[in-house]
Amino acid sequence: MNLNTEFNEFSDVLNTIRDRLPALPRIIGKNEYFNSAVLILLLNIDDEIHILFQKRASHIRQGGEVCFSGGEFDITKDNDYSQTAIRETSEELGIPIHKIELLGSLGTIIAAMGATVDVFVGFTDISMDEMNINHEEVEQIFSIPLNHFFNTSPESYYTAIKVLPRYTDEVTQQEVVLLPSEELGLPERYHKPWGSFKQRVYVYNTEYGIIWGLTARIMFDFIEVTKGI
Repeated sequence: MNLNTEFNEFSDVLNTIRDRLPALPRIIGKNEYFNSAVLILLLNIDDEIHILFQKRASHIRQGGEVCFSGGEFDITKDNDYSQTAIRETSEELGIPIHKIELLGSLGTIIAAMGATVDVFVGFTDISMDEMNINHEEVEQIFSIPLNHFFNTSPESYYTAIKVLPRYTDEVTQQEVVLLPSEELGLPERYHKPWGSFKQRVYVYNTEYGIIWGLTARIMFDFIEVTKGI
């Protein structure tokens, strides 16, 4: 192989790598998470912007908690995460899909429990009285004026997150090894739980109950983005 040929092959490899790199930032390892999407749904009530919330049905996961409409990405139904947010909103609230106007994307949250949440913002001119709630998933719905959140700061707390290379199963009381750090020869500090990473937790107290967790985090970020309008 002469030098010119070798250079051309090397250059071709570099160009191929360049072409295959994503044009926009992406979340590395996203396919290993539980991937979901939610919709911040805006309503016009007496010429004032309201945000729709729902309380989850008591018999489902995280029952009784306040959240936005949304759910798991379904590759058989959704071309992208915005379709997930709109489809789930339609299924949960009985709003025809063509009656939901997508305004844009707020961003993506990577949750400590191993999930990603893509957040979108939308509008509907369907009134709450016209919505046909799926009570298998939703206990009730309510709205809060956007101005309330502009004028009300959430309470702020923290939780601590540790990395566990092994843990004791609550049912069997048997040790479950996730990362055989000793056998792998990792430094001794990784043979037992490490880290005490603080994660901020926002809490909004409302007349309809507490809004906290990912829902409050999303709400706080939405207010930061839109304040001043």
